[in-house]
Amino acid sequence: MSVPVAVTIAGSDSSGGAGVQADMKTFAAFGVYGACAITAVTAQNSKGVTAVYDVPRAMVAAQIDAVFSDLRVGAVKIGMLSHADVIETVAAALERWRVANIVLDPVLIASTGARLLEPAAIDVLRRVLVPRASVMTPNLAEAAALLDCPPAVNEVEMQAQAERLLGLGARAVLLKGGHGKGPESVDLLVDASATIRFAADRVETKNTHGSGCTLSAAIAAGLARGLDLPEAVREAKAYVTAAIAAADRLDLGVAYGPLHHFYRWW
Repeated sequence: MSVPVAVTIAGSDSSGGAGVQADMKTFAAFGVYGACAITAVTAQNSKGVTAVYDVPRAMVAAQIDAVFSDLRVGAVKIGMLSHADVIETVAAALERWRVANIVLDPVLIASTGARLLEPAAIDVLRRVLVPRASVMTPNLAEAAALLDCPPAVNEVEMQAQAERLLGLGARAVLLKGGHGKGPESVDLLVDASATIRFAADRVETKNTHGSGCTLSAAIAAGLARGLDLPEAVREAKAYVTAAIAAADRLDLGVAYGPLHHFYRWW
């Protein structure tokens, strides 16, 4: 039996709601075998991040090499990288293994407000990883930080910022509007030839911890299964919307709880 494989290169979330833990749950929900390379270990819960330990860059490289030398990897999701050295290490490993289908989630700040990437490393992210991305998936605040401008407040500004991000070298940009206003949560998938609008009713809940990680992992799972990018995004958007809608059923954490990755089964 041939099983699609996806790899997450990201930080660990001790509470299980985001990071590598969310990614692995998402891969499993899509019938994809998940492997990982952990870039940082965080101590966090629904209330916030209390500590971060960066995994040494040699160990990050060793994890990636171990996985890619053994598994037939169909797609890679990249999340929290935290500092410039590990960004360069990951970029070198992607080049070494000629990785295709790279989903880059530029994780800058946790949903609870903790900074997860050194400000000085943003330029390194722009230069060495963004040009390798098949698609990058910033939210409104992350796009603004990458472009050094105010966050977009409407779809016209989202379109303009997505086009500017394309200029950094990514083959496609999915600019997410989940942190915006209005009755709909609108994401724009932009590449050199077209823009596709993905909209869903906005779900009123505080339990959205890990939603960005989950969306990018779901896109990677779709690409690993052979879907084209628009279809992978369409499936991922529907999955995350449903998982957020079901989040309150879990009653986990006292602040910003996780979404429900296994709403179809539990």
